[in-house]
Amino acid sequence: MLERLANKRILLGVTGSIAAYKAAEIVRRLRETGTEVRVVMTRAATEFVTPMTFQALSGNPVHLELLDAQAEAAMGHIELARWADAILVAPASANFLARLREGRADDLLGALCLAKDVPLILAPAMNNRMWRDHATQDNLQTLKSRGVLVFGPDEGSQACGETGTGRLQEPSNIVAQLADIFKGGALDGLRVLLTAGPTQEAIDPVRYISNHSSGKMGYALATAAMEAGARVTLVSGPVSLAPPAGVQVIPVTTAVQMAKAVMAQLNATDIFIATAAVADYRPAEVADEKIKKSAENLTLNLTRNPDILRTAKQTMPGVYCVGFAAETTDVMNHARAKLTDKGVEMIAANLVGTAAGDSGFGSDNNTLILCTRESEVTLPLAPKNKIAREVITHVARLYPLWRQTRKDSAQILRFGKPPIS
Repeated sequence: MLERLANKRILLGVTGSIAAYKAAEIVRRLRETGTEVRVVMTRAATEFVTPMTFQALSGNPVHLELLDAQAEAAMGHIELARWADAILVAPASANFLARLREGRADDLLGALCLAKDVPLILAPAMNNRMWRDHATQDNLQTLKSRGVLVFGPDEGSQACGETGTGRLQEPSNIVAQLADIFKGGALDGLRVLLTAGPTQEAIDPVRYISNHSSGKMGYALATAAMEAGARVTLVSGPVSLAPPAGVQVIPVTTAVQMAKAVMAQLNATDIFIATAAVADYRPAEVADEKIKKSAENLTLNLTRNPDILRTAKQTMPGVYCVGFAAETTDVMNHARAKLTDKGVEMIAANLVGTAAGDSGFGSDNNTLILCTRESEVTLPLAPKNKIAREVITHVARLYPLWRQTRKDSAQILRFGKPPIS
């Protein structure tokens, strides 16, 4: 299902092979699925296709040199590796397979493949005799043993005039197989409810109280949960984000509206992830007309908004609940306090404000500390879509353990503690 590639970040490596021209079609097909693509070319690859071709098709600059001062200042090869959700090398030449097996990092693509923490996929393309050679096959088996995925090659006529195995797989097949690696399943059949974005609490018809939440983290989590096989409902405050594909979105504006929407969905929910930055207070009275600037000071009487997370957990204790704690100081102590206060299973805590740097509200990146009663797990700075998948992975691992513990506790309360055998 190609929709799994929507919003993914694919780093495409192109090596020196006559099949390099087919890599342009791979870029085009990936872009059609909503994938963001960045291209890294080896020096040999530029002898077959110009970098300008890939820049035009991908909409991004092409990366060529390991020691490029401008590229290092903009992103750096380590940051480029962190950016990607997967690295696809297509075509992968026989020379590249040999260099990768040796762990060579004397060009940008080789360095990226060593710095990765995401799936690495090779789509080989070479003369059929080179493909059959013992050295190539030995290199390939070693790389597979290290977890590298291999697509193809196909059998057929080749540019040299011979026929045999070594043709680069068709771009449509490569893209389809690439989509399959994002097939989740960890939350298959489960119903996940999320909140995202800010709320807006009206003061008068033109003014409101709100915060800097962009909704990016919540939307990324909704996508990650959907990819993992869950049926996902997202209750969203006002944001400027496109609805995630395959996710039911319920738009709301105020905290009261969000609370009502959550409670209406909670009975049909297995996991609730409260990512929204809900306003703690709202004006006790909303003016019917715009308040004029007449006095030197204006006093607003504020009243507390409903605590959506605590209410949800108290109402439906059988729902696994995850809250978010956006803090400006003392993150861990605040997160631990919130975990106890709300009575939930997990708090995902992060630093926001000026101390957060390139993470938190409005940023495309984030760093989180996942707090449970038993543990703390730090997710280092990464794009929010990658952080979201890590959060969902942890939730998917802990949820069945939590369910079993609840079941065991219920049996003990009903039948008493079983005798020790």
